[in-house]
Amino acid sequence: MSQEDMVKEAVEEAKAKATQTVEEESEEVTEEAVEADDSEEETLEDESLEETEKSGKKLFGKKNKKDKKDEKIEELTDRLTRQMAEFDNFRKRTDKEKKQMYEIGAKDIIDKILPVVDNFERGLAAVSEEDKSHPFMEGMDKIYKQLMTTLDEAGVKPIEAVGQEFNPDFHNAVMHVEDEEVGENIVVEEFQKGYTYRDSVVRHSMVKVAN
Repeated sequence: MSQEDMVKEAVEEAKAKATQTVEEESEEVTEEAVEADDSEEETLEDESLEETEKSGKKLFGKKNKKDKKDEKIEELTDRLTRQMAEFDNFRKRTDKEKKQMYEIGAKDIIDKILPVVDNFERGLAAVSEEDKSHPFMEGMDKIYKQLMTTLDEAGVKPIEAVGQEFNPDFHNAVMHVEDEEVGENIVVEEFQKGYTYRDSVVRHSMVKVAN
């Protein structure tokens, strides 16, 4: 083989090796590009999934937060309703107690005034017919009537006794008498007048009852 032929053969071998190397490098570049694309797609999918999960968490978080808020509102509303009901019951109970205390105090004052009324009636009953026309006695009678009118306007009423059937709720029988002309269990005489205050007995009538 001549030297020229050897050179040509060497050149052909070099070209063949270079072509093979370029093809191998091209295949490696292509595989790396594919792997990079796959990796990028996986990364994008992972990021998309993470964003979706985060979004879902936010949505569910907001929903849970809203539910807690509604529960708190319901709890406060229920508590307020209960407190309002309790306050209304307290107000009614307080008003009732105040009314009862007022009536107890009023009865106590009336009970102290009644002996004065009794003395007025005894004194006026002891006056003779001639003396009743005296200016002083006329003045006393007017004062008595004014006192009784004031008590009547305040709700103090005398208890009917004589001629009425005996009622232990209003009458206190201190004597009994046999009287065929009067029906049984009828009040025939009143020793001390009884009074009521707003339909509640302040003092019972002391009476004589026929058997």
